[in-house]
Amino acid sequence: MQVVILCGGKGTRLREETEYRPKPMVPIGNYPILWHIMKLYAHYGHEDFVLCLGYKGQVIKDYFLNYRQVVSDLTIKLGQNHAVTVHETETAENWRVSLINTGEDTMTGGRVGRIEKHLTGDLFLLTYGDGVGNIDLDALVKFHRAHGRLATLTGVRPPGRFGELVTDGDRIAEFNEKPQTSGGRINGGFFVFSRDVFRYLSTDPALILEQEPLRRLAADRQLMCFPHDGFWQPMDTFREFEMLNQMWSRQQAPWKVW
Repeated sequence: MQVVILCGGKGTRLREETEYRPKPMVPIGNYPILWHIMKLYAHYGHEDFVLCLGYKGQVIKDYFLNYRQVVSDLTIKLGQNHAVTVHETETAENWRVSLINTGEDTMTGGRVGRIEKHLTGDLFLLTYGDGVGNIDLDALVKFHRAHGRLATLTGVRPPGRFGELVTDGDRIAEFNEKPQTSGGRINGGFFVFSRDVFRYLSTDPALILEQEPLRRLAADRQLMCFPHDGFWQPMDTFREFEMLNQMWSRQQAPWKVW
């Protein structure tokens, strides 16, 4: 199943790290957070990625164009007959990565709308390029197939500055973006969408996925909540950047399921 990852935001709240690179390229340990997200999906057998690029997208293109050299040991012969020998590692990923420019200032809904032609199946996965978690993706996909609706998002329980979900059992009755307080589940990303969800989307650069599209899906009883009570953490601030890196360096990273 293809995995769409939103990689185009400017990450203004993490300006210390995003002034010269997009937020998905901010590192946890020696690898960008984007790599950690992709490793999670690949662990569950999803290795076909569509990356929605925007702000400083060329940095992401360069990373994957040079990925083999980045993750491998090298021997470089200097001088007139310059040559590079790549020593393959056992951890080389067998990923297919489509790098799609979806616009410098395009919002999340417009980005998804612009990659429809790059999708081949009836279902696709989608998430943000700045959050990690130990989501059981097999259970998530099974849940989506079982309920037969168009959309599933993963509901988590962190701070109340994200989109709050009002649920009726597993069905999402209302979707409210970024409330002042929150006592219930909020939007953690890690979506599953049926292809017919594009009826709710467009290529309009101003379209925000978390506003009209998800609200219309909820109103039409087509948006379901997959509850996740395990680890989930976005990287929105420098404090969160430091926290995730400390977890990784201490080998206490709950999202490392591979």
